[in-house]
Amino acid sequence: MKVLYIYLILAVTLFSCGDDFLERAPTDQVPTVSVFTTTDNVRAALNGIHRLMFSRVDPPDRQDSGGHGSIMITMGMLGEDLVMSSTGNGWYNSHYRWQNHRTVNFSLPAFSYRFYYRIIANANLIILNVDDADGPESDKVELKGQALCYRAFAHFMLVQLFAERYDAAGNNTQLGVPIVLEPTQEGLPRSTVEEVYTRINTDLDEAMTLLDGAPTREEKSHFNLGVAQGLKARVALTQGRWQTAADFAILARADYTLMSNDEYEDGFNDVSNPEWLWGSLQISDQQTFFASFFAFVSHNFSSTNIRTNPKAINSVLYDQMPDTDIRKANFALTGLEVSELPTSGSLSVPYQSRKFTAEGPSSSVGDVPYMRAAEMYLIEAEAKARLGQADATNILFELNSNRDASYVLSANTGQALIDEILLYRRMELWGEGFRFLDLKRLNIALDRSEGVSNHDAALTAGVFTVPVGDIRWQFVFPEDEINANDELQQNPL
Repeated sequence: MKVLYIYLILAVTLFSCGDDFLERAPTDQVPTVSVFTTTDNVRAALNGIHRLMFSRVDPPDRQDSGGHGSIMITMGMLGEDLVMSSTGNGWYNSHYRWQNHRTVNFSLPAFSYRFYYRIIANANLIILNVDDADGPESDKVELKGQALCYRAFAHFMLVQLFAERYDAAGNNTQLGVPIVLEPTQEGLPRSTVEEVYTRINTDLDEAMTLLDGAPTREEKSHFNLGVAQGLKARVALTQGRWQTAADFAILARADYTLMSNDEYEDGFNDVSNPEWLWGSLQISDQQTFFASFFAFVSHNFSSTNIRTNPKAINSVLYDQMPDTDIRKANFALTGLEVSELPTSGSLSVPYQSRKFTAEGPSSSVGDVPYMRAAEMYLIEAEAKARLGQADATNILFELNSNRDASYVLSANTGQALIDEILLYRRMELWGEGFRFLDLKRLNIALDRSEGVSNHDAALTAGVFTVPVGDIRWQFVFPEDEINANDELQQNPL
């Protein structure tokens, strides 16, 4: 870990947006003290983390290392609901086959580990230095609140990927990931899963206190109180803290409205959508070309991967969608029309997705949805159903009647209601980076062979099922990190 943290500290302002600070001093020659002398400079560093969320980094030549969007794609590839239609040009094939995240010298363990710890390291520098910066106290409070959100978010992603699942019925002494709270050149051991979640919640609680009453954020790519509350709801759901999950989901979505059916078919690419709480904000001169989220999951960007390997929905899930549900309209039973494809020669396949639309065939730009109000409805409904609270059906009805005018109030109770909510969660959040994490938190086996699905055995390398408790549910730690940090214990191989 020694090498890793030196690198991260020097990278703090690498991705600053809309500021020429870095043009006046090379990144590897900027002393920390000069970066944080003013709250304006601190904000530039924070903007760097916002940009990092969708930037191609580490290594910069890989198209599957495009920030958090690449991890979102991976979470779909490791599930059963996203279907690859061919090997395309090779990207994400080993993810889909459950190989990359289990191989110590492959790209995914290194990218995911370094990416989220880079966010943590950069956030730590803000947290530790912003109080001494020159500028309004209100700015310091808000900047620290956002940095704490990033630190909590990154630790949350890491512990879900690299550790065994959180078990609400256990003591969670299983090894988690290192908790990093300050810049260090020393290797750190893995804390327990319980310790990591305690730190995540501590950071989110402090962030919510700091962001309460903060000025309106500049963009939805930034954190505010609502997004912090949404993260708190996500974490509580993963921990099985049902009432906390429901309470914070209600708070998080309070200022947001569900999108209209017309907006639902607009391409999931615009952060100004009234339902989005948090998402990337991209402009044309910041596009990451073939390392973009939309370069792999859109239907219209003219990348080799989209032209030859369009993404589809699991046919079993598609068949469970009512014909009157607008969510079904984002998938084409017999393939897309030529006018929807990037080129006339692009491959069109059954059950093809049209959910995500890039700026155009020559531009992979698009805002990536990180958190929507619909997710908060689903968290609230699931949590209340597990608590046996009667209004769980009303919450599900409020969401589903928006998507489907024919939907009627569910008469299900108990496990049947929970199963219905989870089914609609799959429909609603398809392709948005949740499925692998949901399978893991729910302790449900991967099953791509349910019914007669459209997964191809050759493309999955025969990986149709992965039982609960299998060691493959944990990412392995990257080989370079194990070699650099004697304190870091590898997962079972």
